[in-house]
Amino acid sequence: MTPLKALGGTSDILPEEAQAWQQLEEKARRVFQLYGYQEIRTPLIEEAAVFTSSLGEAAEIVTKQMYLFEDRGGRSVALRPEGTASVVRALIEHGLDKTSPLNRFYYGGAMFRAERPQKGRRRQFHQIGVEVFGSASPHQDVELLCLLKRLLEEWGLSGWKLKLNSLGCREDRAKIVEHVRATLAPQAAKLCEDCRQRLEKNPLRILDCKEEGCRKLCEGIDVYEAVCAPCKEHFEQVKRGLEALAVPFDRDPHLVRGLDYYTRTAFEVVHPGLGAQDALGGGGRYDDLVKLMGGSTPVPAIGFAVGIERVLMALESAGPKPPEPAARPVYVAAVSSAEIPNALELAEQLRRAGIAAFANLEERPLGRQMKQASSMGARFALILGADEVKEKMVMVKDMQTGEQKKESLADALRKVNHNA
Repeated sequence: MTPLKALGGTSDILPEEAQAWQQLEEKARRVFQLYGYQEIRTPLIEEAAVFTSSLGEAAEIVTKQMYLFEDRGGRSVALRPEGTASVVRALIEHGLDKTSPLNRFYYGGAMFRAERPQKGRRRQFHQIGVEVFGSASPHQDVELLCLLKRLLEEWGLSGWKLKLNSLGCREDRAKIVEHVRATLAPQAAKLCEDCRQRLEKNPLRILDCKEEGCRKLCEGIDVYEAVCAPCKEHFEQVKRGLEALAVPFDRDPHLVRGLDYYTRTAFEVVHPGLGAQDALGGGGRYDDLVKLMGGSTPVPAIGFAVGIERVLMALESAGPKPPEPAARPVYVAAVSSAEIPNALELAEQLRRAGIAAFANLEERPLGRQMKQASSMGARFALILGADEVKEKMVMVKDMQTGEQKKESLADALRKVNHNA
């Protein structure tokens, strides 16, 4: 049989890589908890309507990228291409907006898009995101962007830029779409093939086309010109708040984001180390989405998501950094098979004390066990032979110095706990 391989655009996260992922996730949880966010976990698979109703039928995620299929029950289902719609569905289904006037959630996990695999684009990728429901205040926008800045700093990222824009309200968005279409229609023949199709179905997507010819044609367009006065005032307050709290940003007149549900504040974080696909993540306000997806009343909301793979790529582009030290385990060795049950019991004692432990559970020479302890990076090896078991003692070997000393179990536990 031909050896099986992972599907193109997906990849295994091997143990030596997983440590970096765990560190990102742990730092993110600490930041989110500082800001009062709670974790929510939604299914990887949803009814397709969750995404078609939220992202828009003409959105490229829906028309070109979503993994859409019929299940055995004849239902149209999809692998989630992004996280916000699933969180909104959960909010409505469980009435969370009825039990609390303000909900702050964070999430993490795999997303799926049927894209051509390339640097920065995967068919299975992972995001960490946050969503806030119940506040229409521009100060909430500011706090969310402060959280994003804090998160990037905790991850050790530098050189990133925050791009900011306003898409106005739902009525403004309709005017923006017509403005872009009317401006570019006379130049349609000069647009790339994809953008000629976008001109009719989703003209805002032309504004972030990477083709040089399309970018030149869009140079004079500023979507902010079509934004109403109340939405402009909201945006001005956001900008003043960011300036007061020293959150750097650039206003990007072409920033529209790729999803139809955004209103008012929209933003994106980019990093030069990612190449052409330079977005680390982004988000914005989506005040109409809860009602659009079946909520009984409108609920103002804002959120963002950051790609974990892209964060790791950006960190790597800055040059190698020494890995953060992981917990060093204690290796428990059994001189013969007779002491293996005692080795397992001792390892459980260590684990109950919060100390990582690895017990040898196979009969093998002590020398081979010490080599394994060394390769694992163990700080200490606790060796149990017939005499140690009989005397209720343990031989403690310092794997750094090679020194070893017979000690009581209590003293051994204190020593390894102090040096863990």
